[in-house]
Amino acid sequence: MLRHVATPLLDVAYDEQGASHGWPAVLLHGFPYDIHAYDAVAPRLVAQGARVITPFLRGYGPTRFLDPATLRSGQQAALGADLLALLDALRIDRAVLGGYDWGGRAACVVAALFPDRVRGLVSVNGYNIQHIAGADQPASPGKEHRLWYQYYFHGERGRAGLTANRQAFCRLLWSLWSPTWRFDDETFVRSASAFDNPDFVDVVIHSYRHRFGLVEGDPQFDVLERRLAGTPPIIVPAITLEGDADGVADVGAAHAYAKHFTGRHDNRVVPDVGHNLPQEAPDAFAAAVLDVHAWTS
Repeated sequence: MLRHVATPLLDVAYDEQGASHGWPAVLLHGFPYDIHAYDAVAPRLVAQGARVITPFLRGYGPTRFLDPATLRSGQQAALGADLLALLDALRIDRAVLGGYDWGGRAACVVAALFPDRVRGLVSVNGYNIQHIAGADQPASPGKEHRLWYQYYFHGERGRAGLTANRQAFCRLLWSLWSPTWRFDDETFVRSASAFDNPDFVDVVIHSYRHRFGLVEGDPQFDVLERRLAGTPPIIVPAITLEGDADGVADVGAAHAYAKHFTGRHDNRVVPDVGHNLPQEAPDAFAAAVLDVHAWTS
């Protein structure tokens, strides 16, 4: 059931399934996707006693800013702060968090900085906290090629292109990032309506400029960003997932980020799956959430 709740900055639209007294699992989507990524995951968790909450992130779907003057920031601290505020608004003391892409970043931020609010974490592509101070260091040519869209957004041509062609642009990314996923028109259209949010373009452009240090963040998140600059460890129990057909993220990089997980940690590679892992492999994602829940029950 789609519901709304007010936080200090947002009117957050979210889907909730399961009994209100169930164990809370908050699942967060990435760019450019929406809450339908968890359509097949949620029922599997509800069947095991979960209360599943899937919010639209800032700039997506029916979620709206409360104040026209608020900076339409897409920085990592804003995403984490939004998630923490949502937990507060729903009076959830501790939850299992799961996410990928932007949603995985929000989950990692809260798990790292507010571990008392997190029972366990499922994060696609590992440790998603950005090291912005090192963003000017070049990656391998192959990875730089995969990040073309981020550099496109650094200029005003990219903003104009996303504004004019948001659905075609996002559908292209779906295809490039999940080359083995044969999604149909209906599946894409169901999610693409979330990109019609009036703040979508501003939030996306700010996100991809801030992470490279090209624009300032929202000052209200400066303290959180300073804490994230130290790439804090994640001490809560965590399972990280990788699709071995991911067209944008590095696959097999667990050795590089394992040091950031100082609690119980398991990394799993899911065969023939791309970037939108919860929607492409709901069984694998749901199994990871249930395993983390079992570890902490």
